[in-house]
Amino acid sequence: MIDYQPFIEQLSSNDNYRDALAQWLEQIPAQITNGLDEKRYGDLPRWQSVLAQLPDWPTSDYDLNQAAITINTTKPLTTAQQNDFKQQLKGLHPWRKGPFNLLGIEIDTEWRSDWKWDRLIDHIQPLTGKKVLDIGCGSGYHCWRMRGAGADLVIGIDPTPLFIVQFFTLQKYIQDHRVTVLPMGIEQLPKKLGFFDTVFSMGVLYHRRSPFDHLVELRDSLATRGELVLETLVIEGEEGEVLVPEGRYARMGNVWFLPSCPTMMLWLKKAGFNDIKLADVTDTTTEEQRRTEWMTFHSLEQFLDPDDHRKSVEGYPAPRRAIFTAKAP
Repeated sequence: MIDYQPFIEQLSSNDNYRDALAQWLEQIPAQITNGLDEKRYGDLPRWQSVLAQLPDWPTSDYDLNQAAITINTTKPLTTAQQNDFKQQLKGLHPWRKGPFNLLGIEIDTEWRSDWKWDRLIDHIQPLTGKKVLDIGCGSGYHCWRMRGAGADLVIGIDPTPLFIVQFFTLQKYIQDHRVTVLPMGIEQLPKKLGFFDTVFSMGVLYHRRSPFDHLVELRDSLATRGELVLETLVIEGEEGEVLVPEGRYARMGNVWFLPSCPTMMLWLKKAGFNDIKLADVTDTTTEEQRRTEWMTFHSLEQFLDPDDHRKSVEGYPAPRRAIFTAKAP
């Protein structure tokens, strides 16, 4: 079941967290209720039913520090149990961020999210003991990796209820309440929170109509000299160059701005960040984002020009993603 009470108790029992988050702690229960409103999300009862019916398999340990987040069982499942468990987990289709290995069931998600993690982990400040926020975190794959890297507290936020249920599928067997995913967007965070040591915004900026408003929200959620880890779509080009798609981009209808890397660094500077660095630039490939049996809808291959994978189906440059780090003032 979806139960946030252990997480809230973790915050409330820590003097530093409780005092710093007093305003937000008062708001969180209502935000959870609103974010999981069955009247707004008609499929939510079905997903919750899947979660409620998952077996209470006894687990032995788990590993958050390998490509597939892995949960092991004290006794291997029989073939029949594996088949039943796999069908239950497929009731939460589509699985987009991962991969996971749940008690021997390999969930091959649409994204190889571990590739992105491998590209950034050596370029960021150590997460040991840190308070971390992951914005637009999906099912929480990277949240678990952040906890595995030593973070003391990891809060993911994502407004999509299916991803919340997928997170609690993992949480059912892991039971680590210093990690959670809340059903909300960044707009629900208290203004000028100034709490987190590290904030991740990956795959979010280009969906925002105002990139500067988003950057300011990120800056204001960070503690003094806290680190932003920003990943976004970019184009090749000089400072000042930005692609504004006329319609869809790679069949996404809510893509507003794709800056060049020098432009993105200028935006970060203008938003008040310093120590701005470009950590990585990588073309997204059909090996990193693709259809699988766990995500059977269209994926990157269907979003690219079939005759020239250097272009999207609309004729724009194919997806290229860059990772930036920056410090709050």
